[in-house]
Amino acid sequence: MRQDEWQLKLVKKSLKKKEKISLINKHLEVKSHDTLLDLGCAQGILSHFLRKKGGFWVSADQDFTNVQSSKRLLLNNLIQVQPGPLPFHGRSFDKVVCLDYLEHLDDDQRCVDEIHRILKKGGEFIAATPRIGNIFVLNYLRDLLGMKLEFYGHKRPGYSLKQLKKLLNKADFRYIKHRSFSGFFTELIELVLNSLYIKIFASKPPLKLRDGNIRPSTSGEFRSTQKAFHLYSMVYPVIWLISKIDKIFFFQRGYGIMVWAKKE
Repeated sequence: MRQDEWQLKLVKKSLKKKEKISLINKHLEVKSHDTLLDLGCAQGILSHFLRKKGGFWVSADQDFTNVQSSKRLLLNNLIQVQPGPLPFHGRSFDKVVCLDYLEHLDDDQRCVDEIHRILKKGGEFIAATPRIGNIFVLNYLRDLLGMKLEFYGHKRPGYSLKQLKKLLNKADFRYIKHRSFSGFFTELIELVLNSLYIKIFASKPPLKLRDGNIRPSTSGEFRSTQKAFHLYSMVYPVIWLISKIDKIFFFQRGYGIMVWAKKE
């Protein structure tokens, strides 16, 4: 596996992805004999780090472009899935990880039901989604900037913890815990970067990708933004430092939420 793939260059400068990786490394325990599914692998960035934890991983996404982009980075155990029933036998997996996927689906409840079906008894489900609520003022700024849900590939802006618990409860999962990530300054930086990418660099018309078009989705798209990425890399230390202001306001609720649940 080459270490200079464009996805890995991108993640080194992605504030939110690095926070998700940190949470996963801290809270996801994987045994060597575990069989695990990363559902909604996008371009394979988070799958790459999930696989480092050991076990046997399968990575899946609805979008063929995403599966193709992931192939060079992940090499194997990749599958394209369709909306509806998942193409796996019941009780096939010890853990299912679903990062930034549920908000992209028309029928999110059916997906959670399917995840429950394919998990073994005692299996664990980990999901990460954007978080919504009246206190999350940047969600209103997103609307003012004209950042439509379709740019993100979202069917809904996100979930409150109450809504996620309701999804889990309907599928007979037992909620275990949650953690938040992406504080105000981190989310603001990401919003500005996403807006700039859509307005300046995104394909026109935008590709209809499952996960939207707020960042490069292929090696070709990444190469086309090399000059801008180089400039961003130069100022990244300053941007990273600004994001650390969130540490001062450690009591705030993050704009992302990760939940853990178990199949009884």
